[in-house]
Amino acid sequence: MVLGAFLTEIIVAFLLAGTLLFKYGNVFRHHIAVTISVLIAWYFSLLIIFILPLDVSSTVFRQCVEQNIHNSTKDPNNTTSAPFITCKEPWPNVPENVFPNLWRIVYWTSQCLTWLILPLMQSYIKAGDFTIRGKLKSALIDNAIYYGSYLFICGILLIYIALKPGLDLDGQKLKAIASSASNTWGLFLLVLLLGYALVEVPRGLWNASKPGYTLNYSYFKVAKLSLDKCEAEETVDDILESLQVATISIGPGHPFHCNLETIFQKIPAELKDRMNRRQLPDDTPTDTPTEKALIRLHRQTIKALQTLQRIETQWGILVDKIFDLEDVAKNQVSHDRRFKQAFPMHRSLPFRIIYNPVVEWYWKCIVKDYVLKAAAICAGCLSVAVVWSEVTFFNKSPVLSLFAQFLNLAKRNYDYFTIEVLSTLIIAYLCYCAYSTVLKIRVLNLYYLAPHHQTNEYSLIFSGMMLCRLTPPMCLNFLGLIHMDSHIIKTHILETHYTQVMGHMDVISIISDGFNVYFPMAILAFCLATYFSIGSRLLSMLGFQQFLDDDEFTTDLVDEGRELIKRERRKRQRAEDSMYRRREMQERFNISVGTRYRTSRQSTDTGMYGEK
Repeated sequence: MVLGAFLTEIIVAFLLAGTLLFKYGNVFRHHIAVTISVLIAWYFSLLIIFILPLDVSSTVFRQCVEQNIHNSTKDPNNTTSAPFITCKEPWPNVPENVFPNLWRIVYWTSQCLTWLILPLMQSYIKAGDFTIRGKLKSALIDNAIYYGSYLFICGILLIYIALKPGLDLDGQKLKAIASSASNTWGLFLLVLLLGYALVEVPRGLWNASKPGYTLNYSYFKVAKLSLDKCEAEETVDDILESLQVATISIGPGHPFHCNLETIFQKIPAELKDRMNRRQLPDDTPTDTPTEKALIRLHRQTIKALQTLQRIETQWGILVDKIFDLEDVAKNQVSHDRRFKQAFPMHRSLPFRIIYNPVVEWYWKCIVKDYVLKAAAICAGCLSVAVVWSEVTFFNKSPVLSLFAQFLNLAKRNYDYFTIEVLSTLIIAYLCYCAYSTVLKIRVLNLYYLAPHHQTNEYSLIFSGMMLCRLTPPMCLNFLGLIHMDSHIIKTHILETHYTQVMGHMDVISIISDGFNVYFPMAILAFCLATYFSIGSRLLSMLGFQQFLDDDEFTTDLVDEGRELIKRERRKRQRAEDSMYRRREMQERFNISVGTRYRTSRQSTDTGMYGEK
């Protein structure tokens, strides 16, 4: 039972990672290597969040034991020394060798995944070569610049360390350099994400409690997405035309015919039918493409189909959301108090019994708004606490970090449950802010996690890379917030096993003393910029239209989105009416055929009996 809670959290983290991967990915269609790699990346990232609070509570106990040993050995003859403190063991009291071994496996596996395996796998998937060797070569070339920049930075750091007097370059120093480069990159990205999310998450929850605002914002998004959808469809049409031209010059006996068939295997059936119905102009050149041209066409096909699939998935999810918001607006003025949907969704019988129309009406029309407002207030309080603690956590005396104060209060009473709950809450909120923002930023809109098994392999790999890169520096930042990092408070203390495995950034003073301590203060500047929508206004001025209440272009896009939804509603209504008529005619046809068949058999039987 000593390791009961520890093993439970390990299992829960694995089940959560597996459930999320099953929800977003398609384990039956995606390559097994992609599924396993992403599962490990997600699992290890979640495992750090689950296990680090146990490491913190274990460290509090070890600090108490060390303090007693220090007091007893300080001066045995001094009767006025500090009294002996009874140290309460945490539950579970995990053996000391478990955490270091676990953190080594988790950390270095995650680093290998995020810096080596997943980038190569991502480039391998989008490579247009037709052989495994060619794909690997393209993946290595694609990552050459990416890796070269890091090698160049590491080379400069190595030269700096080698020339600096008093420093010997050994394995520990090299390990510290690698950790410094990785954590510096992750902390830089973390500051950007948190600076945006700590304001946007509470504001998004508050705005979501206003159905009118949410509906207009959704109209705005669908209008912008419609432009992306048209552009993606035009790109696919151009590629289909290029493939149709290639089929003219590359026949069944051509050496490149197998390569062309490989490309066609990735084309959905409806797009093939569209290509076969199309007629090429008479002046279309029919030159035979080279192998490099086919590889380039294959790569363009993969990218275009991924983009189209992502946008169509976003389109379907957004349209369904808008239909639901419009239903809510109509049902709010209804006196029936039973939620009525324009397009009823298929639900299981137990779900229909529990979540019946009456319950749905009260939830969507009354209760949900208050729940979102309460969540927004709680998130706002947490964001204020995070920003204050980020700005002040380097101040040792007096302790200004709110999280450090809360943890110190729990440490005095050895309230391990409060320590673990508080640590889990802080880490979970930081992770939610960072991870939920990664795929919402426009520059990263090439990647999209869509539920119902609609996420492609490329986006899954990207999410695994981001989790592996952000989680370690985020946890180091959390340990700084609660003053459990001796290099932050400049005091010798017994540190967590996580910090001992990760090490400190001692080698380069500009990193250890400057960037990782004072740069989190930039979160305040990013938060203020986000609060006053400075970034959105600048992007709108540059032509990247953002949702602004007092902007004329925003109003035009909202009106355009409303018209697009009206058109989509009519299209879906016609499709449902057509399906209903087809089903009705099919039922009538089956009934009429059965009636004729029975009538014919009855008349035949009557004739036979009459003859007898």
